[in-house]
Amino acid sequence: MLDGERETVRALVGDQAGVWDRAGLLPLELLRKLGGLGLLSAQIPAAHGGRGADSRTNGEFTAYVGSLCSSLRSVMTSQGMAAWTIERLGTREQHRAFLPGLSSGQLAAVGFSETDAGSDLSAIGTRIRRDGDSVVVDGAKRWITASHYADLLVIVGQYDDGAAAVVIPADTPGVHVERVAEPMGCRAAGHADLRFDSVRVPAENVLGGTGLPLPLVVTAALGYGRMSVAWGCVGILRACLDAAATHAKGRQQFGKPIAEHQLVARHIAELYVSEQIASRACEHASGRWDAKSPDMVVAAVTAKHIGAGHAARGAAAAVQVLASAGAQDGHVVARAYRDAKLMEIIEGSNEICQLILSQHALSHAE
Repeated sequence: MLDGERETVRALVGDQAGVWDRAGLLPLELLRKLGGLGLLSAQIPAAHGGRGADSRTNGEFTAYVGSLCSSLRSVMTSQGMAAWTIERLGTREQHRAFLPGLSSGQLAAVGFSETDAGSDLSAIGTRIRRDGDSVVVDGAKRWITASHYADLLVIVGQYDDGAAAVVIPADTPGVHVERVAEPMGCRAAGHADLRFDSVRVPAENVLGGTGLPLPLVVTAALGYGRMSVAWGCVGILRACLDAAATHAKGRQQFGKPIAEHQLVARHIAELYVSEQIASRACEHASGRWDAKSPDMVVAAVTAKHIGAGHAARGAAAAVQVLASAGAQDGHVVARAYRDAKLMEIIEGSNEICQLILSQHALSHAE
């Protein structure tokens, strides 16, 4: 499943990823086409017009896209997070209202982080308040992936005595979108800062229709996001391994290919091992996801932490192997070097992942 779609993506991306990276923009028509094919969020159920892919299938597809263009993969992550949040927290009526659009060309982004609420999402200051048949949203979000392209914004804020996620059309009066200037990595992923000034939408746009515990709202979206980022890191590693191995076999120094120099061969071996470790962690986490296992959350955190760390180190090794050949802006390993570093920050920084994993381990200690 989705094997043929890889060729579709390959044809659409071609050799343009570096161009898009330097320009800081993906073609909107590319995103609309992939969205219309249901490929930006392949796990949307078939009942709502989606592909109905399982986590493993969608993950391998995500890794493939990530090997071509991490900015495009980031948009896929955002789209999938929005769809999963709606599916997990929304009512059946909300599923019917929003999910078909997300598998037929509409684009979406999810807003959690704020200036004072990054790792500590309990500090979210955005407010959602009921006003008759509407809710009014006031607040701001920072560095929201894909929001520059989005038609729908799934925004998390304080609501009643808990929290809620509300679906806001991006063209609603009072919504302000300002692109993040020159991000270090995933430059074309459409990162933007958002501001909501008395934004009014129907009350039925509040997912589930009521306030919920903030950890539940956060976990619903971040679980999917962490899985997608983890598989994207596998894609980064595969692209780096291919580029480094190809270069090492063809580049001659001291009368022989640099692949025959032991210190270079060590980099290739470590890249291979990193790709294998990250792949196995993602396969395990997707298996837990598809089985609806109680440990699916910690498995996703584990995969994300492993994938991001290995991708950052692996991309650095690939740049080292290619040296000046890979040090040009837009080159696949130069992009990977910048993109992979962001993966150690987004959807739970390395440190937050370590805290979660340590708490899990300690909870099982006698």
